[in-house]
Amino acid sequence: MNNDTTDQRRNVAGDAWGGLAAMLVALPSAIAFGVAIFSPLGGTLAAQGALAGILGATALGLVSPLLGGSTRLITAPCAPAAAVLSALAIEFARQGMAAEMVLLLLSLIGLLAGAIQIGLGLAGIGRLIKYIPFPVVSGYLCGVGLIIIGSQIPKFLGAPGGTGLLDALKAPSAWTWQSMVVGGVVIVAMVFTPRLTRAVPAAILALIAGIACYLGLGLLDPGLMRTENNPLLIGALSVGDDGLADAVIQHWRAISGLGLDLLLMVGVPSLTLAVLLSIDTLKTCLVIDAMTNAQHNSNRELMGQGLGNIASSLIGGIPGAGTMGASLVNISSGGKTKLSGLMTGLFSLAAYLLFSPLIAWVPVAALAAILIVIGFRMIDWHSLAFFFTPSTRFDFLVIMAVILVAIFGNLIAASGVGVALAILLFIREQTRSSVVHNRIEGGAIFSKRSRSRQDMELLAREGTDTVVFELQGSLFFGTANQLFAALEPETHSRKYVILNMRRVQSLDITATHVLEQIKDRLEERDAYLVFCDIPKGLPSGLKMKRFLKETGVVRPTNKAFAFRQLDEALEWVESRKLGHGELEDTESPLLTLRDMRVFAGCSDADFAALEAVVESHGVAADKKVFKAGAGDEALFLIRRGRVKILVPIHKKQSYHLATCGPGDIIGGMGFVEARGHAADALALTDCEVYMLSRHQFDALEKEHPLLALAIIETVALGLSGRLRVTIGELQALRG
Repeated sequence: MNNDTTDQRRNVAGDAWGGLAAMLVALPSAIAFGVAIFSPLGGTLAAQGALAGILGATALGLVSPLLGGSTRLITAPCAPAAAVLSALAIEFARQGMAAEMVLLLLSLIGLLAGAIQIGLGLAGIGRLIKYIPFPVVSGYLCGVGLIIIGSQIPKFLGAPGGTGLLDALKAPSAWTWQSMVVGGVVIVAMVFTPRLTRAVPAAILALIAGIACYLGLGLLDPGLMRTENNPLLIGALSVGDDGLADAVIQHWRAISGLGLDLLLMVGVPSLTLAVLLSIDTLKTCLVIDAMTNAQHNSNRELMGQGLGNIASSLIGGIPGAGTMGASLVNISSGGKTKLSGLMTGLFSLAAYLLFSPLIAWVPVAALAAILIVIGFRMIDWHSLAFFFTPSTRFDFLVIMAVILVAIFGNLIAASGVGVALAILLFIREQTRSSVVHNRIEGGAIFSKRSRSRQDMELLAREGTDTVVFELQGSLFFGTANQLFAALEPETHSRKYVILNMRRVQSLDITATHVLEQIKDRLEERDAYLVFCDIPKGLPSGLKMKRFLKETGVVRPTNKAFAFRQLDEALEWVESRKLGHGELEDTESPLLTLRDMRVFAGCSDADFAALEAVVESHGVAADKKVFKAGAGDEALFLIRRGRVKILVPIHKKQSYHLATCGPGDIIGGMGFVEARGHAADALALTDCEVYMLSRHQFDALEKEHPLLALAIIETVALGLSGRLRVTIGELQALRG
């Protein structure tokens, strides 16, 4: 009990330290993101943006960890949210909207994005979002990084509020050298302080360095030492005369009063933001799982994130997602449970209550410099090298397309381009891979049916009229031409075209139309299209065999047939070649010892001695003649019926080794090795067998050596023949 209490205390202490360290990383970025979103609206809204960042960090930290599906994830305002919302703020401002209305719309977008995330979680989409192609995600991240950099350069230069990137670059006279000095110091601190120490987050040290630099410049210019109406500083955090609680209530009432037309206007931006935040969160969850050997619940995490973003938007904060940097700091600082995330929210609130006067002295250029470094690090420089490799050049073009649309259009359009290109990437990958896994000539593979040497020689000679295709992957409109090109040449010279469907993952109506064309061409030459190993159900839920019948490819009256396994299809083809028409008659006459080929040439005395020791047994269909691992070491001579030899593999799975009929000897391996049988012998029909035990054989060998030699020779030839067929099958299947 004491040990449990000690462990709990250690976990609480670790969560407290982890939450504190995560807050020190997340809060400066949250303030910077808030300023980046609000400052384009002009006036004193930069300070309100800083407050929105703090409120967002507080609400997300208190709600998302408690209701989410990951134990150590830290949720806070993030770069994708800043990029989307700042771009929308600029666009709404250009349309002439009042700043108050713009802020309400941004809150509404965050609110709807949270609701959409909850819907995605309830619908089980959490498991699918992480499968968005990497080039699309990489393009998103690069685009967001570049947008952040572009939006912060004017603030870094000290240009007047609301100045765009191009206008700021064209007007060096509007630059403020003090702002650039402070920004330069912060960038240097962000880049180089991690090389000196990791005990304190680089963003904190950089922010302190920026404040110190600004105060140092203030000694030279006393005009800098004021917070009111100073465009270089955030300024005093104020929510009005009514206090924070009243401001939150007024904000909520204003949002609830928005009309349906505004809801429709922000629908697409809300969906874009929800997807971006969800991808950012789940990507971070995967990294945390890999580091901590844990397992998160994607759908529950999306619901927790959605509720957190709703809470943040309702109190005037900005939305966010699971953040990589703060989460990694939390883990390295001792965070163990969800309590660490809650601690991050509490410490963010405490920082606002205790240090808001200090926050007023934070230079805007310092926050801009931090965001520029964050944006630079978001760019996936490794992916940009895909251009130099021919096999990845298309992926590079996808990345560049998403980036360009994000920069010169908007992230909403980039999301549409990303989805379209994701579809193209899927089709490209499917069409690049061959639908033919293997092609096997009929003379290289045979059924497991035990046959005479003469029959085998005949089948080998006539093997050229048969071909086996192992199909794979997705048979759909994108691979239909490839499928037709592979099968059509075979329709001119083949009597039997066998399609093994075991590896097929999907099938659509276009592919079935191609198969029907192949069937019709074969039917014109009185040839056959044969299906085998048809999956019972595809990943999509489609019942392939029923689909083939419903589309007219396989019908009982035409030249297309379906068999459960490849061996059954091969046996059917071989039976037709040997003149049996269909599969051999299982009601064959009951053989005696004198009817069996193995004893041809034996004397009457040999037969008399053998008949005296063998025992005749009947075995019902679907019963076992002998079992793998059984202790008996007897030989079994089949008098009537068919027996399938199966090697157990795993649980109910087995490998079909051979199918034997009247006159064949089975059980040879157990008989020779005297270690029990290595396989199961399953009666396919009602069977009659002779049984000769090893003890009886040993006694027979002493008086009738020629008879014993004939038995041993037949057993050896049977085992050798099965081994040879298996080797040939392995060679054929491996291509």
